[in-house]
Amino acid sequence: MPPPDKHNVVVTLDRLLEARDMTLTELADRVGLTLANLSVLKNGRARAIRFSTLSAICEALACQPGDVLQVRNDA
Repeated sequence: MPPPDKHNVVVTLDRLLEARDMTLTELADRVGLTLANLSVLKNGRARAIRFSTLSAICEALACQPGDVLQVRNDA
């Protein structure tokens, strides 16, 4: 099992927000998270995400979890 800090999951909130012409502040208001916590997720510094949070983000952005989180394949 890899060390907890090593992973290949990337968060693509920047791209989704831009495509929907939405700010991070607006998304934070819609999903009920603080701007600081959502920023941690957006910048790839989060160590975990609750399914309820992921569901709320997907609902607000009209997307699927795979649109928010992707696996980077660095061979």
